[in-house]
Amino acid sequence: MNRIKTIIIEDEKPAARKLERILSLFPDIELIATIHSVEEGINFFKNTPHPDLIFSDIVLGDGLSFDIFEKIPTRSFIIYTTAFDNYTLKAFKLNSIDYLLKPIMEEDLRNALEKYKSFVPQEQRYNNLNFKELIKKEKSWLSRILVKIGYNLKVLQTNEISCFYSENKIVYARTSERSFPTDFTLDELQENLDESKFFRVNRQFVINLDFIKNIHTSPYYKVEMQFQPEEEITVSRERVKDFKDWLSK
Repeated sequence: MNRIKTIIIEDEKPAARKLERILSLFPDIELIATIHSVEEGINFFKNTPHPDLIFSDIVLGDGLSFDIFEKIPTRSFIIYTTAFDNYTLKAFKLNSIDYLLKPIMEEDLRNALEKYKSFVPQEQRYNNLNFKELIKKEKSWLSRILVKIGYNLKVLQTNEISCFYSENKIVYARTSERSFPTDFTLDELQENLDESKFFRVNRQFVINLDFIKNIHTSPYYKVEMQFQPEEEITVSRERVKDFKDWLSK
């Protein structure tokens, strides 16, 4: 059996030990290193063959783990592990195949490993890996977002969001409960949301197919959503054809 060469990047030693303990339950995982800082990570990737898989926290004591991969590009797959932050979209752009929120449970980790295995056949590991080609086969769409409410954080599942809209330079996520301000741009959301479910109808709105209530076609295309702000949602002229094609897929 070809074991999956794996490293952990985690600055909190108790969290690193817990992750090491969970990974030890999987016989196909070979843990080759645990790294505790950006500096240590850069030195490791400069001087050591890159692993198949990386479990990485994002916020480290001396910076962000993104800093490692921006200085030393890697084709390793990365599963990010973090308590909370607003770096989800950037993680997706840096070889991420999953994003686990702490505390990490064995079942979540098992599911993440199964996703990794679905990308990479057992006989194929880092040296033969072309990340960009493999990612085309199964893109990791954004399935949840983190929003801040005062001093609290709330996780929203994207399948619960009726639409995203821009107002006064802030992008909001509208659910059955209310509108929540996010840290994303509509361009970022358009790129990372499931394109079979979400569509950018104009510069201000991205809508969810599952929440469309009605579509008016005269005198112009207007969409009514189950939950939306007071402003009407119109489909821009240049997007009408794409909109109709999207509805019929």
